[in-house]
Amino acid sequence: MTDLVRRTTHTARPAPRALRRWLPVLLLIAVVVLVAAACGVSTVSPGGSGLPATPEPTPLVGAQPGADPISLLSWLFTPVFQGLFILLAALYKLTGDIAIAIVLMTLIIRALLIPLFRRQTVSQRRMQLLQPEIREIGRRYKGDRAKISQQTMELYKERGVNPAAGCLPLILQFILLIPMYSVIQNGLTNYDPHAMLSAFGVQVVPLDCVNVVNGVFDKARPCIDTTVEWLGGFDVSKPEILFPLPVIGGLSVLAVISGLLQLVQSRMVMPPVSDKSDTQANVQRQTMLIFPLISIAYGGFLPAGLFIYWIVTTIFSIVQQYLIVGWGQFFPFFGRTPGFALGHTPRFPVAMPTEIVNPRGARTTTEAQRGTPTDRAASAAATVRPRERGRQGRRGRRR
Repeated sequence: MTDLVRRTTHTARPAPRALRRWLPVLLLIAVVVLVAAACGVSTVSPGGSGLPATPEPTPLVGAQPGADPISLLSWLFTPVFQGLFILLAALYKLTGDIAIAIVLMTLIIRALLIPLFRRQTVSQRRMQLLQPEIREIGRRYKGDRAKISQQTMELYKERGVNPAAGCLPLILQFILLIPMYSVIQNGLTNYDPHAMLSAFGVQVVPLDCVNVVNGVFDKARPCIDTTVEWLGGFDVSKPEILFPLPVIGGLSVLAVISGLLQLVQSRMVMPPVSDKSDTQANVQRQTMLIFPLISIAYGGFLPAGLFIYWIVTTIFSIVQQYLIVGWGQFFPFFGRTPGFALGHTPRFPVAMPTEIVNPRGARTTTEAQRGTPTDRAASAAATVRPRERGRQGRRGRRR
């Protein structure tokens, strides 16, 4: 019985490592489920049969805080939703085309966030440049994870690299993605959104609804015209499905384009394959390839306008990355590297992070602790006491 328990325990040990490898994918799925739960609306028929009933259309108003986490989350995102919806309605009133309005709104948002996403790209590139030294630390302190983590963080601090700089833009993307989904799914499909176009009792955008007939709202039609003629006449507030598929609902052309562009963006900043035994780099590469494929599956149930937003966002990121890191690790692609990518120098290249020297010119504590091989050898030689000839006693050498 004891041997059986030991064998079972030994077999179950690799499970946490596999869980850590797929943890980013599980977190992404959890975020998507949370978004769907936060933005989904369902009602129960008064008869108590438990079957979903078609809700009576109501004007668009802000969410109210409740005791459950979903209501609280919706209430917290209401100011962001209202700001995005006012901007989108103003651009729609200016252009008369909802797809062009989504594109312009995306460009405005990304233009305002250029410094933040630039810091993310620069931080990723600096961390890649420091990979040889990080691998050397791993080789030197092999088996001591705590020491490796400590020395790696000291190296980042010494070179002025902030690993957390790449996390904030990703969090901000999700913060914007949730209300953006709600704007397209709920704001563009509502028959009377005027309450959300007012701030402090002032009508910010005087929108003329297309569903008003003789001064009366047609509740079966949305206020904003969500059809786009130059994109085939599809509705941006609904999923754009080329043909139905099981499980995922259908294949969307916009979702495929979005996934391919995300693949290009991921390959540009992907860590180079310099050491196949580097498990962390291999997991990071696999994760960057899996995320674009997952986004293709979203096309069957997410509105097409959200993919227009995501496509423009990805193109903007590709251009920004191209100016900073060039083509990065995108080539070779299928074993081929075109001529224009050979010897390409980015417009704003990232230099190798150098050591930070304090104003007095002294070495930092972390640098002094780690030192160079020559310094460590000299220090070791200086601490060895030379052996004197003569007979030694218990209380010291004989005088």
